[in-house]
Amino acid sequence: MNAGRRSIVGGVGWLLGVALLVTPVVAQEVRAADTEARVVYHADFADPRRFSAMLSSIRNMAMHYQDQLRDADIRIVVVAHGIRFVTGDDLEGTPFAADADLEVVRDDLRGRLEGLMSVHGVEVELCDITRRAADLPREALYEGVRTVPSGVVRLAELQSDQGFAYLKVE
Repeated sequence: MNAGRRSIVGGVGWLLGVALLVTPVVAQEVRAADTEARVVYHADFADPRRFSAMLSSIRNMAMHYQDQLRDADIRIVVVAHGIRFVTGDDLEGTPFAADADLEVVRDDLRGRLEGLMSVHGVEVELCDITRRAADLPREALYEGVRTVPSGVVRLAELQSDQGFAYLKVE
């Protein structure tokens, strides 16, 4: 083989060696970016025990990811009767009106929800169609609760466009 060809072959070999050294680092960075857990919970029910169970599930999940040193994007999308859990308003005259079961545990549920939001960064999004149907002013929502135009559309977007796992506590 002549000297010119040897230098080309040697140069290609050197580049291949560098590529093999760099590839694992790039692959690790890509895997690290994909390790964020993305989970959305769907809250469309009126039962305070069920909401309490959902909050426990979210707390357990958030703590697990924290212990694993993994980032987690955990959301709650609230529609229909779930509105009862994101406001202190009794929603009288609506299908979502507070009842005696809710009144007994409302403060506890609010504290747990707000704790998840402030400590673990859980995001809560309320369907604005539901909010308008209940004639509830945005100011009556707990601090940090955001509205989205449509809860079911938001659920679909989070799942299909952003890769969120969908959970619903029964």
